[in-house]
Amino acid sequence: MERLSSNAAVPEHLRGGYVALGNFDGFHLGHQAVVGAAVRRAKAAGHPAIVATFDPHPMRYFRPDSAYFRLTSLDQRAALLADAGVDAMYVFTFDAALAALSAEDFVGECLVGDLGVAGVATGEDFTFGTNRSGDIPLMRALGEQHGFVVDTIAPVQLDGETVSSTRIRDALRAGDPRAAARLLTRPYTIEGVVQHGDKVGRTLGYPTANIDMANYLRPKFGIYAVRGLLPDGRALDGAANVGVRPTFDPPRELLEPYFFDFDGDLYGQTIAVELIDFIRPEAKFDSLDALKAQMADDVETAGGLLNNPSS
Repeated sequence: MERLSSNAAVPEHLRGGYVALGNFDGFHLGHQAVVGAAVRRAKAAGHPAIVATFDPHPMRYFRPDSAYFRLTSLDQRAALLADAGVDAMYVFTFDAALAALSAEDFVGECLVGDLGVAGVATGEDFTFGTNRSGDIPLMRALGEQHGFVVDTIAPVQLDGETVSSTRIRDALRAGDPRAAARLLTRPYTIEGVVQHGDKVGRTLGYPTANIDMANYLRPKFGIYAVRGLLPDGRALDGAANVGVRPTFDPPRELLEPYFFDFDGDLYGQTIAVELIDFIRPEAKFDSLDALKAQMADDVETAGGLLNNPSS
């Protein structure tokens, strides 16, 4: 799959495609339905299947002080889209110029001029253009004017509620990664480079791989059963602290997985950590011995949860 930027010309072989249009952060069941519609249209017509998304997320542009909310990085999204049969991911740079485009100009300049779209697939509630002035009826009218088709995909329902990124974020903030995973169709996964830390975990017998959480949504702070995915393809079970480690100073937001039966050097490597189950909230301990005893219990609990996923 190719990765394209709105700052560069689209190669000729990728013009005339069917474009799934949206943020697609998380690439959950609803997003998969929209992208699947574009891929099916494209394959049937022998055209490229393109996903057009935005970076930074429009919310981050308009509200730069908002809490971290990303469910996937662009790299993770690209990998998921490639697995879904997409030929290219086109990333609009969401800046002042794009935010100021009218709905008509967004379609005429970006979709028709830059991408040469043959069709667009998006959700029924998609809006576009300055002040979100464009809606689906306008998109259909502009499609007729410019000669492209518009497919709108109804919201996907699960357990009687609409699948949405907001619903996933709420589940993660409530400490329910299994509920989030059902909506995502996979565990919520934080990816990052393993950094050097203060090595306290090593002195306690539980060496951890320290990962900065960057722009990812902060799930409920606490201890989780996790699975680590290494660059060499190995999957490692473990337990992780997500939070600020209240027993130690200074506080610093980190994801700190301890992998069972692993003895190796991960420093500088990019690893992915799947949050499988929530075990307990963060707590402050009066002594390192008390912390060590609790860590032993947490590791045992994590092992049981990972070995019996239905429990």
